[in-house]
Amino acid sequence: MAAAAVTRIIDIVEGNPKLSAAGKGTTDIEYHPNEDKWKARTARRLAENPTLPETPLPEGFPNTLKSPLVWEGKDWKKPSDWEYELSVDELKEIDDAVQHFKALRKPFGYITPSTFPLPKLGPILHHLSRELHNGRGFFVLRTIPVANYSKEDNILIYAGVSSYIGTLRGVQDKGDGVLAHIKDLTQTHPLKIIGAPAYTTDKQVFHTDAGDIISLFVLEIAGDGGLSRISSSWKVYNELAQTRPDLIKTLSEPWPVDGFGGKPPYTSRPLLFHHDSKIIIQYARRLFTGFLGLPRSKDIPPITEAQAEALDTVHFLAEKYALGLNFQKGDIQYINNLSIFHGRDGFTDTPDHTRHLLRLWLRHPELAWKIPAELEGTWKKLYYTATPDTEQFPAEPIIRNASLGGAKYA
Repeated sequence: MAAAAVTRIIDIVEGNPKLSAAGKGTTDIEYHPNEDKWKARTARRLAENPTLPETPLPEGFPNTLKSPLVWEGKDWKKPSDWEYELSVDELKEIDDAVQHFKALRKPFGYITPSTFPLPKLGPILHHLSRELHNGRGFFVLRTIPVANYSKEDNILIYAGVSSYIGTLRGVQDKGDGVLAHIKDLTQTHPLKIIGAPAYTTDKQVFHTDAGDIISLFVLEIAGDGGLSRISSSWKVYNELAQTRPDLIKTLSEPWPVDGFGGKPPYTSRPLLFHHDSKIIIQYARRLFTGFLGLPRSKDIPPITEAQAEALDTVHFLAEKYALGLNFQKGDIQYINNLSIFHGRDGFTDTPDHTRHLLRLWLRHPELAWKIPAELEGTWKKLYYTATPDTEQFPAEPIIRNASLGGAKYA
């Protein structure tokens, strides 16, 4: 079962000091949130300083966010609230676009709405992109018949359809790789080189990726488990603003973001921003706890008790208000990565069902939110360094350089 697979990974980590060791002086916090530790830390901090809930919000931060982006899982009554099911005619239009692009004999970096024409479906997809930016912030496109196409054609379809959601594809890996594979690689790769849960069967805690829009295309589902979960960060913000504004202050101050052996060894930036009248959160828990082959670096500043409580509080509130999205083979999920957390349950693969997703980081220049100065450098690298001739779309799963453990710590 999925729980057994997760236990296997945890046992290996705890039994190997090279994999589990954290940075010197690190606060007692791990990748997997511990609810008992969180409650104890919260009680201890409030006992030490009962005035924490009276802390003023950072200057300019709103007391309450009012928007369709503020929601909780129970608000959505049925999958049709967020799913768009492709019709026979729309699937035929997609198939025609595949043949049209292949006839051009161009590299995949040239996939755009003009080279992948969807005259009827295209405007619908553009409307759905507006929903990502200005509405509820997520939707699922159902369902591409992946079994009818080759690996390369499925990638072509995914990139072509997604070009109507965001024309810019973010670089996810060295060599201008703009497509990533999410798949368990623990059976084929040493654990010491795996530095992110995306390449395991482990549960992924709530987090954001880099970029504006995160998209996942389901090539195959797991034998058991692997439910995708999303949660509104704006809902979490509202609860924190009312109950623990001190944690919003903590999240809006600089944090030591681990470079995992890179240069510089760490950078400092806030995790939470108020910019252009919007709340934006950008964080991944493993950057402060490490994971498997990328343990937290030694000799970088440890996170504080306040930061540890903030990480746990964000996770458990996101979990409280989450919505589960029951992926089917051929589904494509799109979410606003600036306002929605995502995670997934642990899972177990079987010979007939080996979970395998593709991922794109997208940006729509006309609809995109304005980005705070602290993130501009990252966004420039993501969206404005690759060219159509340099973009790479790997057909087989590889571990991204940013998630590659072991070598940096040899």
